[in-house]
Amino acid sequence: MKYIKQFEIILAISLIGELLNRLIPLPIPASIYGMLILFTALCCGLIKLSAVKETGHFLIQIMPMMFIPATVGLLESWEIMQGFLTAIIVIALISTVLVILASGHATQFIINLKKKEKQQ
Repeated sequence: MKYIKQFEIILAISLIGELLNRLIPLPIPASIYGMLILFTALCCGLIKLSAVKETGHFLIQIMPMMFIPATVGLLESWEIMQGFLTAIIVIALISTVLVILASGHATQFIINLKKKEKQQ
């Protein structure tokens, strides 16, 4: 029963994210709205971590299985994608490098902030 209640909380937040996606005319996916709402609720204490922790771990464990339908869809679109394969590879490489750089800089920034806090 605990898992059902935790899953209901996550689904309710996802539904709110879907509603925000429909109401706010920005090109932001509903899942991002949902994650921001959940993050904010966890940070503010509106939702306790224990209220979603076990189901969150379960969803992370089965996440690779969730990529199977998307992969099958890509395989079915192979003929269309062949004409753009070079562009897709270049975009994937550039975006990967940008994500690595942004993550590295953000991590270094946080590490430096923590070092300054310890020194003070």
